This record gives sequence, structure tokens and C-alpha cells, in this order.
Amino acid sequence: MKYLIPAMLLLLAACKEDQAASQIPGPVELTQEAAGYYCQMVILEHQGPKAQVHLEGMFAPLWFSQVRDGIAYLKSPEQSAEILVLYVNDMGRATSWSEIGEGNWIIASDAYFVIGSDAIGGMGAPEVVPFGNQADADAFADEHGGEVMRLDDIPTEAVLGPVEFGSTALETSE
Repeated sequence: MKYLIPAMLLLLAACKEDQAASQIPGPVELTQEAAGYYCQMVILEHQGPKAQVHLEGMFAPLWFSQVRDGIAYLKSPEQSAEILVLYVNDMGRATSWSEIGEGNWIIASDAYFVIGSDAIGGMGAPEVVPFGNQADADAFADEHGGEVMRLDDIPTEAVLGPVEFGSTALETSE
């Protein structure tokens, strides 16, 4: 009997952890109806990686034409809804900058991001480029410049600060 109560408590704790993990929704595939949260433009009309944010109590995710914008939403002091998960495209699995592919969503907190490269996102701003593994991120940074960081290490000013618009070779060549 003295082992039964601790065993039941452990089982109850494990069930609660499983329940919490199961409440995180999976990624949603892009459709022609998916419109950007900030721009209200069709997401599929923009090149480069995308982001989707799932909020507590919301049926559909918020879509972002650029990963930079999804991270900006996450770090925004005005954002008050409970974020369940942020998904981004794994550009290491993308065919090209214009063909990001289907099913290559990864949880942003698991990704490696290249900050400060020559990559320009779908809305014309410098992009924060996500990868599922560090080797792909390092290779991209070697070719396109920038620094590899994890989500929590990305400075707020990198996604919420002023933006210089311009074109780069990456934007037009892929």
C-alpha cells in the first residue's frame, strides 16, 4: 500500500504531461486562402520561408509571409494572446527559395536561424532564415553571411527594429 499512492501520483503526473503535449496543435499546410496576418495578402504569392502561429482558443493559425514577422509577433510587447506554438519552414528541406515545399514545418524553438544574411523575405524585408539542423544553417551563413542563433537568442531589435529595404542576389536568383 505504501508504494501504491506514490505510483498513482506518478501516473497522474505523467497523464497531465501527455495531456499538455497533446494540446499543441500540429502545423497546417498552406492553401490559397491563407492570408498574412499583417499584410492580408495571399501567403503563397510570396517567396521564402513562412511562419504560422497557433494561439489558445483560435481554430486557425495566424500566417506570416516572412519568418521575421512571425518572430516579431512572438516578441511584440503588444501581443497578449497565449501562443501555443510557432512553426517555421525548414529551409534545409526546401527545394529553393521560391519552392519551400509541403510538410517541412518545424517548431521554431527547435530551429537554427540565420540572422543578418543577404536573404530577403516575401515582403521585401531582411529575412530570419530557419533550418532544422545546425549544419544546414552554418552552410547557409557561410554562403550568404549572417550569424546562426537559436530562437531565444534572437535579439528583439533584429525583428522589431527599423528595416532597410533592398534587393539581393538571393532574392532574385532562386
